[in-house]
Amino acid sequence: MSTFIDGLSLGSIYALIALGYTMVYGIAKMLNFAHGDIIMVGAYAILVSLLAGGHPVTAIMISVVICTVLGMATEKLAYRPLRDASPLAVLITAIGVSYLLQSIAQLIFGAETRPVTIANFQPIQIGELRISVATLITLGVGAVIMAALTWFVNKTRLGRAMQAVSEDRGAAQLMGINVNMIITVTFAIGSALAAFASAFYLMQIPNTSPTLGSMPGIKAFTAAVIGGIGSIPGAMVGGVFLGVIEKISLSIPVLAPYTTAFEFGFLILILLVKPTGLLGKVRREKV
Repeated sequence: MSTFIDGLSLGSIYALIALGYTMVYGIAKMLNFAHGDIIMVGAYAILVSLLAGGHPVTAIMISVVICTVLGMATEKLAYRPLRDASPLAVLITAIGVSYLLQSIAQLIFGAETRPVTIANFQPIQIGELRISVATLITLGVGAVIMAALTWFVNKTRLGRAMQAVSEDRGAAQLMGINVNMIITVTFAIGSALAAFASAFYLMQIPNTSPTLGSMPGIKAFTAAVIGGIGSIPGAMVGGVFLGVIEKISLSIPVLAPYTTAFEFGFLILILLVKPTGLLGKVRREKV
């Protein structure tokens, strides 16, 4: 049971990161492979804030602000000039931004791993079940964030504008929607979610390095594809699903060394059976 709960907690982290991937793809029709490195920036922002004597909650809020501003700046400086460029040019740019952020972090903080202790939580014992408080916080806050995002996209005027841009950018622009502003807001929301994900990640693995976001970012992208890239519910389902699979695999000694291969193998299986992902929809492209 504790393995399943830990899997839900890890899955919540993957889901928060995957939401950034799927929102940007759904609205801007691009894969932002630098998104994983926003997590790394958030982790270092928390580290610097804590070293300066800041409260953990304050450190997380500062991280959210920094990541949000960074996401908006990245979109404006790196991606907006390529709005009408080929997908390959945007993809190469995203990879370049990723390596740029990693290199800057390495120049500032060095290549070594740095410990980051947000808080020392004592586990809760319920009978024979031992649950980490960090796990409960991740599950609770993660569920609230995802529920709030779902409400925002479905019920608010800005959220409906985001859906309109996702369906048909040209028609949305003709209806008076500021497409550039909507895409910038999407990057801001995705980057803020990445900051929260970095805080939850540090609660489970209290270390950071310039390459911190690489593997979580790739796995979160895998979760987004499993759930259906471009689908917000799909990103949530895919993230939780992948986290549970990872924790169950790690708990089985025979499978533990091959956990990552098992996860990506499952991705291939899903795509063979349902190419659009679990909750993805087939889109008709106009020619």
